[in-house]
Amino acid sequence: MASLHEQLLKAGLIDKSKADAAEREQRKKAHNHTAKAQKKAHKTGESLVDEAKLLAEKALQEKAERSKELNRIQREQAQQKAIQAQVKQLIELNRIDRKHGGLAYQFADGSKVKKIYVTDLLQDQLAYGVIALVKFGDGYELVPRQIAEKIAQRDAACILVKNAGSLEQQAAAADDPYADFKIPDDLMW
Repeated sequence: MASLHEQLLKAGLIDKSKADAAEREQRKKAHNHTAKAQKKAHKTGESLVDEAKLLAEKALQEKAERSKELNRIQREQAQQKAIQAQVKQLIELNRIDRKHGGLAYQFADGSKVKKIYVTDLLQDQLAYGVIALVKFGDGYELVPRQIAEKIAQRDAACILVKNAGSLEQQAAAADDPYADFKIPDDLMW
């Protein structure tokens, strides 16, 4: 079957030069339309590539930030473990033996009142601030005042009882409004 162009030529409705001009015009339109479609596809492809690159870079940045945060948390945890190990070592090496204690010494641990047994000498030393009571794992230990100060520098929550020393007691007594009221020596609670 002949094309419409050829049929019109045979019928004599159009001449050869007009038919060739119309055919060239159609080719130009088709070519321009194809070129525009290719340009549009190319631009869209470029924008897709750019968006993909931006998304990939953003994902890498987020991953790096998460990694930095995880590293910071791990360093903090390692530092806390090291501090706890130092506290444990200080307590283990410097704890005072209280095996033969027969006198109950009561103290507050958070909202609970706890009790350990100490000797009379240890009770006096606790009262005057020569030694301190520290929390050690699930139990409690007595350590010298200097060691308690080192422990307090690392973890103040471990120190349960650290009474003021003699100089500190005198300074506190000067400001104490209850200084005139003496506490009996035989008071037990």
